[in-house]
Amino acid sequence: MKNKSYIGTAFIILVFGILVVPKIVDRIKNGDIVKNDRLSKSENDGSVKSDLMTIGKAPQFSLTDQNNQTISNESYKGKVYVLEFFFSTCPSICPIMNKNMKLVQEDFASNPNFGIASITINPENDTPEVLKKHAETIQAKGLNWHFLTGDKTKIYEIANKGFNLFAGQNSKVNGGFEHSGFFALIDKKGNIRSRKDDFGNPMIYYDGLEDKGVKALKQDITKLLAE
Repeated sequence: MKNKSYIGTAFIILVFGILVVPKIVDRIKNGDIVKNDRLSKSENDGSVKSDLMTIGKAPQFSLTDQNNQTISNESYKGKVYVLEFFFSTCPSICPIMNKNMKLVQEDFASNPNFGIASITINPENDTPEVLKKHAETIQAKGLNWHFLTGDKTKIYEIANKGFNLFAGQNSKVNGGFEHSGFFALIDKKGNIRSRKDDFGNPMIYYDGLEDKGVKALKQDITKLLAE
């Protein structure tokens, strides 16, 4: 009876090896072995759900870029993009922001689903021609990096009311203008997105002046591109 039991067990193991093992090997080769892992791609939409918070819809805008092309929020539809406010003659924080935005550009410039919107708060000076020269000076080479100008009143409304990122004119400060040093991150559906801070609160925007903020921004761009 023991011999028959051993034979039966051996037969079951043999059948398992013939039928199941090749399928497991194929799944490993195809990368499907972790298909049901919670961090893997969804079978329904082929995307990865990130842990980033949705802050709200980004405001609509329609402005002119350095190539005299009309660029709106619809131009970035289906793309992840970063938005900032600056001006070309800024003597203080803008050069730092430019440098850090270039670091972001270098990581994602080859991705057609990524873009940057840099909106001037001094449109009277920053014409498309001036912005094109500025882009060349700082070596902003990304195809989807648009330096935008337009009506001053509308731009300030986009900044202060739309994004709640401060921008204003102040003759008492060096350069004559003041603005936020933060970057806004917008997803493919036009939503402002953010991670949480160390206390569990929405960070909302990313510090464009500090390495820590730029590092976090890069990480979260990668997450949104995978969504």
